[in-house]
Amino acid sequence: MRSVDRERALNLALVVLFVALAGALVYYAGFLELPGEDQYDTGTAVVTDENGTRLATISVEVADTREEQYTGLSNHDSLADGNGMWFVYDQERQMTFVMRRMDFPIDIVYVGSDGRITSIHHMPAPEPGQDGNDIKAPGRGQYVLEVPRGYTNETGIDVGDHVEVSYD
Repeated sequence: MRSVDRERALNLALVVLFVALAGALVYYAGFLELPGEDQYDTGTAVVTDENGTRLATISVEVADTREEQYTGLSNHDSLADGNGMWFVYDQERQMTFVMRRMDFPIDIVYVGSDGRITSIHHMPAPEPGQDGNDIKAPGRGQYVLEVPRGYTNETGIDVGDHVEVSYD
């Protein structure tokens, strides 16, 4: 192989390597999603009190697969008021949520199969160096709603209130 051909081949290899590394950087920075990558479904949760008075309307991402439920909000940097995540399980059961890899505090709201709130936990974010697995919120429900910490207090959401979710 001539030296000019070798130099062209080396340059081409360097360009391909650069493009691959740039693509990987863009992907891992979160600016790009690959086709077919799992994305959360969305919906709207409406919370009402025992008299049917609307307390809150929340835009939710729906976590209804095991992978989505494991990841939860840990891949989010923050959560604005009026936004949340709605976890859906096959049946009502006792479970424990943890603050694994969370960067911000949240309220964890357990909801029974009848749509009634069974418990609310105001959860701190893990401290630097903590993984969050030891910060636990046990409860009973078929559904779990996660919203910014203090949002349930601000809106008057309480145990016994009703949550209804419509899916987009």
